[in-house]
Amino acid sequence: MSTNYLESGRARQKQRTRDQLVAAARELIGAGDTPRVEEVAEAAGISRTTAYRYFASQAELLAAAYPETSTTSVLPDPPPAAVADRVDAVAEFVIERVQETEPQQRTMLRLSLSDTSRELPLRQGRVIPWFVEALAPMVDTVGDQGVHRLALALRAACGIETRVWLSDVAGLAPAEVSDLQRWMIDALISHAQGTPPPA
Repeated sequence: MSTNYLESGRARQKQRTRDQLVAAARELIGAGDTPRVEEVAEAAGISRTTAYRYFASQAELLAAAYPETSTTSVLPDPPPAAVADRVDAVAEFVIERVQETEPQQRTMLRLSLSDTSRELPLRQGRVIPWFVEALAPMVDTVGDQGVHRLALALRAACGIETRVWLSDVAGLAPAEVSDLQRWMIDALISHAQGTPPPA
């Protein structure tokens, strides 16, 4: 979306129009679609020309419809002192959010596998910094690289990719998937505290 367009006159009305487009995109995604800009415009009752002023491409629109793309931290304030509790707070947020928004997550996963655009949220590693922050007390024992490697492993355990495999291939029910992902997180932290991640 052009920031200049959104900020140039009638900003509130333009924000409402953008919100309508994002809401329509989320509804279509929730129904299992991967909508194009013109399909979202029709669903929102907005002209195609207007819709393209806000979102120049399908990827840009779907990225805007993707949940939690601007959050910088999910630790409580003040954060827990224990690493396991810090990691649990992040993992719980991610696992619950992925389960709640699974249709959007699956759509973004499909696009990320077929599109090279860096604007797609799954291509930007947004969850990794949350885990790096949670693991900060371990820097003295495993180093920055060790913390980063462990953050990657934690992200892999609780992301949509693992959820899809456990659901579609392993055949687990949604609650079983979430429980197993939590167990994987706990196992990774328990093992890492005794054996640092490989360099």
